[in-house]
Amino acid sequence: MKRPIYRGLGLLSVGLAAVGAFLPIMPTVPFLLLAVYFFARSNPEWEQKILDHPHWGPQVKDWRERRAISRRAKTMAIGAMSVGAIFTWYTLGHPWYWISIAILVICGGWIATRNE
Repeated sequence: MKRPIYRGLGLLSVGLAAVGAFLPIMPTVPFLLLAVYFFARSNPEWEQKILDHPHWGPQVKDWRERRAISRRAKTMAIGAMSVGAIFTWYTLGHPWYWISIAILVICGGWIATRNE
């Protein structure tokens, strides 16, 4: 009974990761980490497909094995959050840009302090 639920959550996570691959404001790898978690419990073949992916697989493996984020990934993530904050500043203005700035400071600070 749990396997179909985990499979569905894994597919949802992959879908959100796909959206995140194209939108600078949304992350990709955290959703892939969730997908790997869910697929490990429902469909190990799909888990392995993510781990073997030439672009995303190494990042997922680094996090899984060493809790590490590469310097390039850190730069890209913090840069994307900065672009999102600037975009929010110009489009929504006060007080909404404070939410983007808070995300940048909290999440960006956490990302910056992870192992490389």
